[in-house]
Amino acid sequence: MTDDELIWRIAGGSGDGIDSTSQNFAKALMRSGLNVFTHRHYPSRIRGGHTYVEIRATEDDVKSRGDGYNFLLALGDSFARNPKENAYYGEEEIKPLYENLDELREGGIIVYDSGMLDTDDIPNFDERVEENDWHVFDINLREIAKEHGREIMRNTAGVGVTAALLDMELDEIENLMEDAMGGDMLEANLNVLHDAYEMTNEEYEFEHDLTVPTGEHDEEQVLVSGSNGVAYGALDAGCRFIAGYPMTPWTDVFAIMSQNLPEFGGIAEQVEDEIAAAALAVGASHAGVKAMSGSSGGGFALMGEPLGLAEMTETPIVLIEAMRAGPSTGLPTKPEQGDLESILYSSQGDSNRVVFAPADPAEAYDQTRMAFKLAYDYQIPAIVIIDQKLSGENRNVPKSFFDRPVDADPGSVLTEEELAEAPHDESGKFERFIHETDNGVAPRSLPGQKDGRYLATGNEHNKAGHIDEDPDNRVAQMSRRMEKLVSIREELDEEHESQQSYRGPEDAEYGLITWGSQQGTVEEAVDRLNERGVSVKSIGVSDLMPYPEQEMTEFLESVEEAMIVEMNATAQFRGLTQKELGQFGEKLTSFLKYDGNPFEPEEVVEAFEAQINGADESPVTRTEIRPAAGD
Repeated sequence: MTDDELIWRIAGGSGDGIDSTSQNFAKALMRSGLNVFTHRHYPSRIRGGHTYVEIRATEDDVKSRGDGYNFLLALGDSFARNPKENAYYGEEEIKPLYENLDELREGGIIVYDSGMLDTDDIPNFDERVEENDWHVFDINLREIAKEHGREIMRNTAGVGVTAALLDMELDEIENLMEDAMGGDMLEANLNVLHDAYEMTNEEYEFEHDLTVPTGEHDEEQVLVSGSNGVAYGALDAGCRFIAGYPMTPWTDVFAIMSQNLPEFGGIAEQVEDEIAAAALAVGASHAGVKAMSGSSGGGFALMGEPLGLAEMTETPIVLIEAMRAGPSTGLPTKPEQGDLESILYSSQGDSNRVVFAPADPAEAYDQTRMAFKLAYDYQIPAIVIIDQKLSGENRNVPKSFFDRPVDADPGSVLTEEELAEAPHDESGKFERFIHETDNGVAPRSLPGQKDGRYLATGNEHNKAGHIDEDPDNRVAQMSRRMEKLVSIREELDEEHESQQSYRGPEDAEYGLITWGSQQGTVEEAVDRLNERGVSVKSIGVSDLMPYPEQEMTEFLESVEEAMIVEMNATAQFRGLTQKELGQFGEKLTSFLKYDGNPFEPEEVVEAFEAQINGADESPVTRTEIRPAAGD
């Protein structure tokens, strides 16, 4: 065991305060000068069911969850559906202890609430402890909590024990508790914290060598998730309307926007279903407001009709798709990247949209702002893809990163003076959908503008918006709309910093490719592989439509072979790459995982080493290596 990093996992039942406790502990570690990364695992139940949050804390930059963990705080599940033996779902009360043992590193620490858990109920527990040199502390956290009021405060007792065992000061933890509560509740929690801390120091001898790393930040940090990044990016992009319907994990973005929009003079509407949500956002945007909506897999599928309407009427809108494992309800609280093809091609006819997949909260902020800019400049839907992993994981980001001006630019909207000079048809209607443009964009008017009247319809239409089935008009309108993607790709390549991320030496022999939320994990794997003498580099792709053909071509031309890492069963990003760049098909293999858990860095390392050494199958359980075309 070393003190290079602390990976602390708190496990209990949904409703036991696991998420809030972990967030506060992560903030305390961040404020002490460390970089933190959290990983959240929870069931699709309101209360009860094994849940845990993992916090990785280190002095160095951290972009991924670690390989296993080294400190377990097991509270037990106080909302167990059926704690009896031989229950259909197992003995849920003790799952927070026994289901977490496989990933605990050698020499790790276990603290469990002996008021809830009995290790006699866990087969071979003592043998496993001895075999792995684990340091076990059975402490009645429940009793400590009940002495000062409510047993729900046993999570606070667990934090006190953790601090004592790791020789942590309580100052930052106390400050966070004072920020979050007051009165009798604060006093009771402080008493629980101190009692647990002092009791541990007085009654236990520590022989482990796990400590909290030390570090220092150059500037003030904030702890944010991918959902925070999307919401803050939308607000700073000038978004003032959101409509939605709750669905995990999209709900986080919707909730943050709903809480903050009123302060900006905006409106949030929870409606009856996802079709209505997207349709309301299209209507708000048509009226001149920057608007957004979103959902997760099944809900986003319902948005296909209004999405197609936005494409045909050329109404700018931003949608968020927070992926989870499907099909249908699937694994509603687990991460997967299986919605890519649905996002790229859903709705009617040929797709005409922008799609970004950020890697982390900072990219979520930047790329959401970029999505709004392109949507309103080019009058096109823009979709930002996140997933359950990125949505819920927290990282520290410098507070100054978010100090940006709000973008109030409405995009390609004509003034009334410009409208007076614009072409109109014989009836006086503004020719909103002209054929000839420089970049595919026909400037629009807003309802109520003088000389700006036109028709908006989901049918193919002529310049003034009247329904028109003339073949020449159809070709002209369709070609102009599709030209927008060419213009957007040129703008992204020539006028903006690349949204793709790179890691490793430029002259590396091999390549790793990924997209969206797995980028940080792959980058850590690249560092480890190079340290072991494997010449490899990576590209993390965020631009999914229009596809970054130039950057991907240069990357694939520079390596002998490349492995694409993604969380789905059908290699969807590899399919997109072979569709766009078919000449590289024989260079591409896939490393796939779809068991409801994100990759760990060492899994990528082992699979890549196996691939370049000619292995026939993945050495990593519940994953798949799919060979290149022609192999």
